Amino acid sequence: MTNLVIELSKYLMLLIMVLYTGLNFYVLRKQDVRWQNRVCRKQVFLVFLLQFLGYLIIYLKTMEIRMLIFYGIQVLFFLIYFILFKTIYPQSSRVLLSNMVLLFSIGLMMLTRLDVDKAEKQFIIGMIAAAVTLVIPVIIKHMKALSKWAWLYAAVGIALLLLVWAVGDTNGGAQLRISIGGFALQPSEFVKLTFVFFTASMFQKGQSFGRIVVTTGIAAAHVLILVASTDLGSGLVYFLSFLFMLFVATRQPLYFFGGLGAGCGAAALAYKLFSHVRVRVAMWQNPFSDYEGKGYQMAQSLFAISSGSWFGLGFYQGVPTTIPLKENDFIFSAICEELGVIFAICLVLIYLGFILQMFWVSTWMDELFYKIVGFGLAVMVGVQVFLHIGGVTKMIPSTGITLPLISYGGSSVVSTMLIIGVIQGLHLMKQREVEEIEYAAAAQDEEDPEEDFEGRR
Repeated sequence: MTNLVIELSKYLMLLIMVLYTGLNFYVLRKQDVRWQNRVCRKQVFLVFLLQFLGYLIIYLKTMEIRMLIFYGIQVLFFLIYFILFKTIYPQSSRVLLSNMVLLFSIGLMMLTRLDVDKAEKQFIIGMIAAAVTLVIPVIIKHMKALSKWAWLYAAVGIALLLLVWAVGDTNGGAQLRISIGGFALQPSEFVKLTFVFFTASMFQKGQSFGRIVVTTGIAAAHVLILVASTDLGSGLVYFLSFLFMLFVATRQPLYFFGGLGAGCGAAALAYKLFSHVRVRVAMWQNPFSDYEGKGYQMAQSLFAISSGSWFGLGFYQGVPTTIPLKENDFIFSAICEELGVIFAICLVLIYLGFILQMFWVSTWMDELFYKIVGFGLAVMVGVQVFLHIGGVTKMIPSTGITLPLISYGGSSVVSTMLIIGVIQGLHLMKQREVEEIEYAAAAQDEEDPEEDFEGRR
């Protein structure tokens, strides 16, 4: 009976993802809040249904009450979070909200299957971060001084990165984390926000050549410190995000392509300077040349993806535990193996819709500062998704970047939720401006209906 339930659930979970993905793009067709809310209710129902099926299988395979309790706590938390967010911010983007909860719930489901202790730890951190997102939109809406603190953002960001470079723990050849009281923090995840706010603040004040040079120099300092810490994956995320923000601010293709060329030169230099980069490139070219050694991780990732095929082996039916770092750097491979390539494609499309919604919010903003902030944060998430999926599928050399909201990593989850909170704040700010304009227009019509009639005639 258990095998029958698992086999049926495989197709049901796939159907849920296909339906959710379709709704995710359908809801983008019309930027009407009430209409979007009706569609998003269906998405929320699908999120809870997917989560129910996943934890039902986990319980049937483990027969541990701990799994049911963990599932129940998650359902209660997500329900409370949805209700609170909708109550506090009736005009918030339900698309961003439902996508955030879906991705986080998929991550928790996969982590529970791989390592329940890590899943519980991730959930606790996620709850705290979600609580903070209830406050961030208020800050964005009411603190007009955010665009004036450029040098504060730069100082905080560089100081945190220097701290990691000086005393950070080395993991996988890179200095990424600082250990405090048994907890490991990855400051580069949080500096993403100060980096974007710094760049937006500088370009808000002007786009003269001198200001561009200064801003580029400070941005380069961030990247160079990451390179010195051999955190090349994060350095690439920062670098590409700055290029796109520079292009949005100046609309000069020369700056963008010139920076891209300089980045290619820096990549070639990194290949010569860092041995672990040469190893990753060699294993990207042919992981089976050293299958028992350096190529084992990539080879296992490819085996997992190919064995899953289109429909997957079934949740809890594969052997993703054979993939090194399957909880963080290679969790997409584990998803492909058990849930299938079609499920994984839907996941990619959901990320795409998620990022497009963030881009749309940024283009909706009138003030350049908020436009660049929204665009830069969207690019940060998009580049991170591309680097993770591209690395585990052998499209590009592996960079050790986590998959936002899904991979294990508290710092990554917190920073991504903070990014979503900022985007929600921008969305609410614009909604309020639109409502004020509509209210003023309606009041004008009531004061002078005859003049309005003549104008229309």
